[in-house]
Amino acid sequence: MLEAVGAESYARTSVRAVLDRTGLYRQAFYDNFVDKQECYLHAYDAGIERVEAQVREAMTDAMTWRDELRAGLAAMLDFLDAEPDVGRALIVEVHAAGPAALAKRDAAVRRVGAYLGRGQALGDGAATAPSIAPEAVAAGIHSVLHTRLAARDDGEFRRLLPEFMYIAVLPYFGAEAASAELRDDGP
Repeated sequence: MLEAVGAESYARTSVRAVLDRTGLYRQAFYDNFVDKQECYLHAYDAGIERVEAQVREAMTDAMTWRDELRAGLAAMLDFLDAEPDVGRALIVEVHAAGPAALAKRDAAVRRVGAYLGRGQALGDGAATAPSIAPEAVAAGIHSVLHTRLAARDDGEFRRLLPEFMYIAVLPYFGAEAASAELRDDGP
């Protein structure tokens, strides 16, 4: 489902297109899902779980919050480079899938914001971040990814790592630490 939606768009993806990709029979689809939207919602959950698991795995050996963040962002960007159609289905086409899908997306973005909020407590005092910093950083990164995925700028995501690190580190650790991130493309 995610591959089909990312390649063709949510609106143009039919149950038939999903069946053609999977080799399933129509009855097998309807034994598991009421319709295309229900299938997409299940696929969305599985896709987000997969990305989050890859991010968590990448973060396991990190020594500091900034190292965790760098490793997690790198894993997410590598995923988008490897599977841009799935990325498009999760980030761009979610808008066409309706309110339930958007609620799932919003929950995922809030989880990212909550993680980013940990940086505020760990900052070295060089910057006093406003309370909306985690939400703004998460939304900013999401917006850039959305724009690039929608434009089909595939294969160019990992190169964004230093700039994403800059904007994520700046509110908590200050300009000097953020500038250092621009010179380090990470793991």
